[in-house]
Amino acid sequence: MTTRIAVIGATGYTAFELLKILARHPSAELIIATSRQDGNLSIQDVHPALAGCFDLPLTQLDVETIRSEVDFVFSCLPHAASASTVGSLMNGGVKVVDFSADYRLIDLAVYEKWYGVEHPDGDRLGSVPYGLPELYRDEIRQANLVANPGCYPTSAILALAPLLKEKLISTDDIIVNAVSGVSGAGRNANPAFQYCEANENVKAYGIGTHRHAPEISQYCTFVAEENCEVLFTPHLVPMHRGIFTTCYVRPNDGISANDAFAALRDIYCGEQFVRVVNHPVETKNVANTNYCDLAVFQNNDRLVVVSAIDNLIKGAAGAAVQNFNLMCGYDEATALL
Repeated sequence: MTTRIAVIGATGYTAFELLKILARHPSAELIIATSRQDGNLSIQDVHPALAGCFDLPLTQLDVETIRSEVDFVFSCLPHAASASTVGSLMNGGVKVVDFSADYRLIDLAVYEKWYGVEHPDGDRLGSVPYGLPELYRDEIRQANLVANPGCYPTSAILALAPLLKEKLISTDDIIVNAVSGVSGAGRNANPAFQYCEANENVKAYGIGTHRHAPEISQYCTFVAEENCEVLFTPHLVPMHRGIFTTCYVRPNDGISANDAFAALRDIYCGEQFVRVVNHPVETKNVANTNYCDLAVFQNNDRLVVVSAIDNLIKGAAGAAVQNFNLMCGYDEATALL
């Protein structure tokens, strides 16, 4: 059995990683790849490393053609543009994993406040499963549309969810500091996020305004079953790929780092892509993989939970293929190990 696939917006970094994974997926047949770029370009023109993998032109987006020729769509379009397209695809019976933020938040007013646009498909908000299989596997299996998580939220939520679920930590005063490589800004990043500007430099950005903040708070709140306000600050560091996240939390009375470690280990036991370790984690150990590495330490009256992921894979394309596998009935780890 094969699944006919379209990738919408196939020229960016996350799309490149997605295409690399699909090239080795035994049940994925790429039929259509779209781009807004002008000219008669092919996939290998834009991604030379994929020469010999796909003999496909990059075409302009045509929803009717996609609806008639494919079974599954990966939408790599930016927010708002994605929802405008996804709504039409869903009405045609195509399954979709959406890489944008358009379906991650459940509150329309929160979305429009943080993203500054009117939502093109707001009636679906709250009914679309969040594509983090470690938390929502059953919902993803039954879904026709899944909201692929943001990269920073993936690293933070995987670190915090077990401790919140087991009531081991306070829901107040959660601090999340994360650093990311420059690929997180995308292929067409503004100059401030390009390597020449980022090299030999570290800086915080989006302080108090980063759009992943409400996503982290929302899903921590869902897991904890009470309100969680997370203070999130991202930082840019001069590396190509990777996210390293440090979460500072207050343990509830009598809870130690050993208790937190046991909760992480027990909840993620059997998860193929989450590794709970008893030593400091590093981005180089997860680079080019779909793994998330987690560890927890005591620091005076705080617990410090650290996580490392590859922002382009576990934080984007790898998670999308996990979701694809679940939605189509394939083994979840297909093409990811």
